[in-house]
Amino acid sequence: MGRKKFSADEIKVIRKLLGGKMRGNRSQQKMSRHILRTVFGFSISDFNIQGKAFGPEDLDECIRRGRIQILDDATIEAMKLRYAEKKQHDEAVRQAEAIADGEAVDWQAVLKEWNEYYTQNPEENQGE
Repeated sequence: MGRKKFSADEIKVIRKLLGGKMRGNRSQQKMSRHILRTVFGFSISDFNIQGKAFGPEDLDECIRRGRIQILDDATIEAMKLRYAEKKQHDEAVRQAEAIADGEAVDWQAVLKEWNEYYTQNPEENQGE
């Protein structure tokens, strides 16, 4: 499931990518879909009819029907920031669970212990 809210500038680029996808060869089509998904969070499958190509006219129809919303740039940037913060939080929770379950090592704690040992015992470690 991708995004459904975009800025006007993003919609312009998405429209161009969809046009290029419609005219391009298989490789160009794959690249356009990849850019749409990874850069814009735009998933064609969220909007198209199965088996029918999704082009710029279909994008315009989705906007007209309200399935895709165009918001101002500041709102979009705030949404992206919240998404990035949530993603970072979710990753930290996942990592903490893995450490608690013994599936991963807390390398930050290991590094801290290492540094403490070597700062407390500098004479033992001079030859290394």
